[in-house]
Amino acid sequence: MAKGRVSERSQTGALHTTPVGDRPAGTRGLTAQSGGDHLKEKACAEAGSARMSLLILVSIFLSAAFVMFLVYKNFPQLSEEERVNMKVPRDMDDAKALGKVLSKYKDTFYVQVLVAYFATYIFLQTFAIPGSIFLSILSGFLYPFPLALFLVCLCSGLGASFCYMLSYLVGRPVVYKYLTEKAVKWSRQVERHREHLINYIIFLRITPFLPNWFINITSPVINVPLKVFFIGTFLGVAPPSFVAIKAGTTLYQLTTAGEAVSWNSVFVLMILAFLSILPAIFQKKLKQKFE
Repeated sequence: MAKGRVSERSQTGALHTTPVGDRPAGTRGLTAQSGGDHLKEKACAEAGSARMSLLILVSIFLSAAFVMFLVYKNFPQLSEEERVNMKVPRDMDDAKALGKVLSKYKDTFYVQVLVAYFATYIFLQTFAIPGSIFLSILSGFLYPFPLALFLVCLCSGLGASFCYMLSYLVGRPVVYKYLTEKAVKWSRQVERHREHLINYIIFLRITPFLPNWFINITSPVINVPLKVFFIGTFLGVAPPSFVAIKAGTTLYQLTTAGEAVSWNSVFVLMILAFLSILPAIFQKKLKQKFE
């Protein structure tokens, strides 16, 4: 009979799963019920600290926003029209307008533009604010392809890792209260792929099966190591970033972000996603054969 798994939390507050089959048969039903009750009780207990976590989060956000203000103040003197266009792009028109401003100052104020791009990308990733896809496209317009790809991968890895640490610090009450069931399901998947977790993270970053914000805020709760998380993210965002950066070389021909993705690029991403998880599949089959 196949062994089921019941989700629990360790003393550190991390979600994990424990094989039901390893427990006495007479206690399995009781354990499953008590495990669910434990999650509900934990969620209620953590809800009490949600207000304090929110205050800490707002404080961190305001501090980061102040840093962004300093970066902006260090930028060269802009005209009134240029200042209007210096904002996080929400559509392709915004990206084109921002690209026009940055390209004008990129050569003369190379460091300032690079730092502004770097800081803005990480800021968006850290607080799960939409707009980073347009910055990825914009990097292909502003910089040579190798630099653009490295820059996007590094910003994505650092930004996601900061979001991970932010969730570890203040995000647990939110996960326990609002995302318990989804986090438990993903915790089971993580435990299944624990031996090849980097491959699994790479696979998730390439594919759209789980939203990036969900991966970022739940990973510390279910004991995904930060080092594995960063490496998997850095490598996993490379294929989709390749597509976005390539599209950025023809920025002014694009009208929507969707035009950056073609059927050929989707096919390539599917192949790369399969290759990323292939070592794990092969290892599992080999292990089953020897057992």
